[in-house]
Amino acid sequence: MKIAFVGKGGSGKTTLSSLFIRHLAATGAPVIAVDADINQHLGPALGLDEAEAAALPALGERLSLIKEYLRGTNPRIASAAEMIKTTPPGEGSRLLRVREDNPVYDACARSVELDGDAVRLMVTGPFTDADLGVACYHSKTGAVELCLNHLVDGQGEYVVVDMTAGSDSFASGMFTRFDITFLVVEPTRRGVSVYRQYREYARDFGVVLKVVGNKVQGQDDLDFLRTEVGDDLLVTVGHSDWVRALEKGRPPRFELLEDVNRRALHRLRTAVDATYELRDWERYSRQMVHFHLKNAQSWGNQRTGADLAAQVDPSFVLGESAVTAV
Repeated sequence: MKIAFVGKGGSGKTTLSSLFIRHLAATGAPVIAVDADINQHLGPALGLDEAEAAALPALGERLSLIKEYLRGTNPRIASAAEMIKTTPPGEGSRLLRVREDNPVYDACARSVELDGDAVRLMVTGPFTDADLGVACYHSKTGAVELCLNHLVDGQGEYVVVDMTAGSDSFASGMFTRFDITFLVVEPTRRGVSVYRQYREYARDFGVVLKVVGNKVQGQDDLDFLRTEVGDDLLVTVGHSDWVRALEKGRPPRFELLEDVNRRALHRLRTAVDATYELRDWERYSRQMVHFHLKNAQSWGNQRTGADLAAQVDPSFVLGESAVTAV
């Protein structure tokens, strides 16, 4: 199951995504955690110190390896250099699976221990000195989108992505890659405005969107969110001494998280698991092709000199049955 955490900057989306990752890992579920925000905070939120977080391999710096592996023997892609972030898989392409070992994970993922459990962590990587003033950070997340386009996950397997802040998530088609999107909203007018904007952008793409109210301090905050968000409000989270200790770099064992917050995380997982039966692989593949062709029409052909539209295999539908196409 693919899960996105989104929200305005400072809403707490990274903290909540890290708590959800810990919750899943504590049950023994296989988890891949992805930091797709240019502000790289997921590693520290999972307990890494600054040196460990800085040493994580950046997906963006290994894009050539990722492309070469995923291209496989796909006859529609003449070379890895012709692949872009939206290139869809086709016959001969290699797919990624949550539980396997492969060269992409070897190069780009690191195991993070969480109270005896472990998750795979992948990060886009921060800006470098060479990027400053000349690069758009959305290009950094292209490797994440390419991997998600080629990833086949099953029931009980989880890929949790901490996304870029606010409506920047719509700078690519990656917002359609998820079974469910949790929008972290504070009980403020600005927090609700981000929710409305996100809901409007996602409206025509079948995105399953649920709101997680964060920093809710009392009945007035709860009533405000219920009025402004309605049925999209799934659960709320308030003050947490456990989280405060985490932010100071001294997290207690996860089993000591407050019961009310543990129950909130359980509700998130229940909502995630309920989306499994809603999966529509045909729509998933159609949307993938839609955004790829949109990229090809706008800038792809000019930049690569390749016919990117020719990369699309109309007979290929990514899904459980795609394993036979590899």
